[in-house]
Amino acid sequence: MTLANPQERSPKEANIDDLRALIAEDMSKVNEHIHSQLYSDVSLIDQLGHYIVNSGGKRLRPALVILSAGVFSYQGSKHIELASLIEFIHTATLLHDDVVDASLLRRGRSTANQRWGNEASVLVGDFVYSRAFQMMVKIDSMRIMEILSQATNTIAEGEVQQLLNRHDPETTEERYLQVIHDKTAKLFEAAAQIGAVISDRSDAEVQAMADYGKSLGVAYQLIDDVFDYSATAEELGKNIGDDLAEGKPTLPLLYAMWNGDKTQSSLIREAIENGGLDNIDAVKEAIKSTQAIAYTARLARQAADEAINVIADLPPSPYLDALHSLANFSVERTH
Repeated sequence: MTLANPQERSPKEANIDDLRALIAEDMSKVNEHIHSQLYSDVSLIDQLGHYIVNSGGKRLRPALVILSAGVFSYQGSKHIELASLIEFIHTATLLHDDVVDASLLRRGRSTANQRWGNEASVLVGDFVYSRAFQMMVKIDSMRIMEILSQATNTIAEGEVQQLLNRHDPETTEERYLQVIHDKTAKLFEAAAQIGAVISDRSDAEVQAMADYGKSLGVAYQLIDDVFDYSATAEELGKNIGDDLAEGKPTLPLLYAMWNGDKTQSSLIREAIENGGLDNIDAVKEAIKSTQAIAYTARLARQAADEAINVIADLPPSPYLDALHSLANFSVERTH
C-alpha cells in the first residue's frame, strides 16, 4: 500500500492518518468479525453488546495486534481473530468498570449501565468475556491461551487494587503505577506480544513487542489521567472530575498533594478521602500551580520513548514506523 505524502499535512496528522490507512483493510475485517461474534439469540445481549462496541472507541488494542503481526510479515488470518477477541476482553472490562465506578458517560454517550442498568451490564460483560475465551480456544495455541488468560487475571487484580486505593491519600506513586500497569498496560502488552507469537518469532522479538505494548499502555493511561483535570467533557467523552468524584488518587492529584502548600495538601487529602466535586476548582488550581500535569506528562513521554527504544532493532517497515507513530500519538493526542 502506498502511504500518504508526509508533506501534505503536519507530521503528527500524517503519522496517524498513515497508520489508519496502513491497517484499514485488516481493521475492517476485525470489525466484521467482532459483530459476527457478538451475535446472540438473547436480544438484550445483542443490543447492549453492539451498543458498546459501536460507541466510538479508538480500537487501539486490536490495532496493536494487526501492527505487530505486520511488523513480522505474518501471513494468515489469526491476527484478525486475535484482534477481535482482544477487543472483546477490553469491552467486557469497560462494562464492568462502568458499573463499579457508577459512570454515566463514556466516549460522549450514556454508559450501558445508565441505559440498561447495572445487572444487565454485568451479565452482558460476562457473556462478552466468555465469548472471548470461546474465540481463544479456536486459535488452538496453548501459548496464546497462556498469555491472554494471564492478562485477564492481571487486569482483574488491577481493578481490585484500584478499588483498595480509592479514598486512600497514602497511595504511593509505585502503587499507582502498578495499578495502571495491571489494569491498562497489561492488555496492550498482550496485544503486541501475540502478534509476534503467531508469527513464530524469536523469544527476544516476542519480548520486545511485549515490552513495547507495556510501555505504550503506561503512557496512554498516564495521559488519560491528565485529561481528567485538563480536558473538557466534550474532548474527554466523559464527565470531568470523575476520578476525583470517586476518590481515585491518580498521579496528578497525588503529585499536587505532595508538592502543594499546607492548605492545598490538606484540601486534596480531604478530597481523596471523601470524594465528591465540592472543591474541584481549588483542586484544579493546586494541580496547575504545582505543575502536576507537566510531571505526569513527562512520565508519559518517558514511557512512550521506552516503547520506541525497545523495538529499535526490529526490521524497518511501514508497520514499524506506525508503531513509532502510535507511541507518539499516545502522549500527543488531545482526547
